[in-house]
Amino acid sequence: MDIRRKLKSKPEVQTGALNDILFILLLFFLIVSTLANPNVIKVNNPRGENDTKVKQNVVVSIDKDQKIYLGQMPVNDLAQLDTLLGIEIQKLRTLVDTPSVVINADTVSHYGEVFRVMQSAKRSGARVVANVQ
Repeated sequence: MDIRRKLKSKPEVQTGALNDILFILLLFFLIVSTLANPNVIKVNNPRGENDTKVKQNVVVSIDKDQKIYLGQMPVNDLAQLDTLLGIEIQKLRTLVDTPSVVINADTVSHYGEVFRVMQSAKRSGARVVANVQ
C-alpha cells in the first residue's frame, strides 16, 4: 500500500519581467506626453467645466505680461499680428477648409487683448477657439 501523497504541481504565472516592461512603458508615455505640443508658451489657463478639443492649427498665446506669441514667435503689435495670422491661415487653407486659431491666454491677461486676437483671427477667416482647461 502506497501511503505517500502524490506531489501535484500548482500552476503559477511568471511575473518577473512584467515589472520591467511596465516601468519602461510608464517612462515612455511620460516622455511622449511632455513632447505632445512644443509650440505652446506656458501660461496659467482658467479652469472650465467643458474642455474644447480641436486640432490646433495656429496657437496664439498671451502671457501674464500681455505679450502675444504666435506659436513661439513674439508679436510686437496688433498690425503685425494681423499680417502674420493672415499668412499662417493662408498656408493652412490648402490643407484645411476652415483653419482654427487657438487662443491660449493666461488667467491674469486682459480680456481686451484676447478680444483683439479674436477679431484679428476672424478678419483672417479662421475659426477661433478659446483654450480653456
